[in-house]
Amino acid sequence: MKRLLCVILAAALVQVCTAAESLTYTADGKMLPFSGYREWIFLSSGLDMTYSAPEAAASAPGHSTFGNVFVNPESYRVFLATGKWPDKTTLVIEARDAVTEGSINKGGLYQTQFRGLEVHVKDEKRFPDKWAFFSSDGKLPARKIAETADCYSCHKEHGAVDTTFVQFYPTMLKVAQDRKTLQRPRAPAAK
Repeated sequence: MKRLLCVILAAALVQVCTAAESLTYTADGKMLPFSGYREWIFLSSGLDMTYSAPEAAASAPGHSTFGNVFVNPESYRVFLATGKWPDKTTLVIEARDAVTEGSINKGGLYQTQFRGLEVHVKDEKRFPDKWAFFSSDGKLPARKIAETADCYSCHKEHGAVDTTFVQFYPTMLKVAQDRKTLQRPRAPAAK
């Protein structure tokens, strides 16, 4: 029994180390493609979420998009224990088309074609403000979004925990509330 437990723990440690070291960068600072994020911890999915005023964020009429959020497993475990994101936390937002017509579906929306990735990564040695954003079509190296982009100031101003939008991840919000790590109170739910 002890041997089996040791093997399981060793396998978990290898998985944690591999995921933590999975992000690599080109000489010019682009993030190299990585795979396996769909095997990470799923935090939430949003439909047509935007942080801009409706008139500024108008998408194509009749077109909707899901945003699926995943976090690397070791950061998830640390967050559960502490309510804080450790160094090397990697949050991936996968964008997919949302459609209603297909197969036997008679109503509602479901996810289809992949549209791209955004990555929010914490690397205290690499980035001046600890966190950075990258954008990719999922195939080419992801380009770092310039620190002058609105996403940086928006996340600093509205992030519930350490510049992250934990307020939109129900299970993580509960952890942050229990651990008393919320930096901002939860916004009231729409009625």
